[in-house]
Amino acid sequence: MAIVLIAPALLGAGSPKILLSWRNPSYSGGTFKNILVLALNGKAENRAEFEDVLVAGIARPGVQATQSYVFLPRPDVTPIDINDLKVLIREQKFDGIVVARLTKREKKTTYVPGEVYTPFSYYGTFYGYYGAVYPIVYSPGYLQKESTAQVETNVYSAAKPDGELVWTGTTNTFDAKSPMKVIRSLVKTVVKELENQKVIEVSIQAHE
Repeated sequence: MAIVLIAPALLGAGSPKILLSWRNPSYSGGTFKNILVLALNGKAENRAEFEDVLVAGIARPGVQATQSYVFLPRPDVTPIDINDLKVLIREQKFDGIVVARLTKREKKTTYVPGEVYTPFSYYGTFYGYYGAVYPIVYSPGYLQKESTAQVETNVYSAAKPDGELVWTGTTNTFDAKSPMKVIRSLVKTVVKELENQKVIEVSIQAHE
């Protein structure tokens, strides 16, 4: 499946747009019915707001989505123990995981025309991804003084023991001076792409 890119004019700071979108062509499972929504980093109130809005955006008849903080509340810069995550996902019978993290502005994904984009090897499983990135996102001062931000969102199936990557998307670098104001726009953009990529079913309300 080809990578989806947005025109270069949208790469500057502004409103959130999807810059990169990749769906795993090897994934053969269906859509999800019980989804865990996890925001990895940022201030506690911003994480909670993001999870609230994203849960509202992806929940629809027959699909339940739940914020991670309902089960695993945590203050600022406090990571979730990976073993606690495994127990939570197993006991609550989550079949899908939507995980998002802030990335620094200078971090970019390079696309080479004519070649298939494959995420880094640790992206392939949820626990491999989490184990690799949480030491980074919880490092002191991470994005605390940034006025612009970029968000990476991954969707994993929990059917396999380590979690299988279904979709990954990265936004452009957008203005993040007022996080609470930009969250709804960001979530709307992500949810629309998840529907376009058939990762979640299209909401009937979206067309009413």
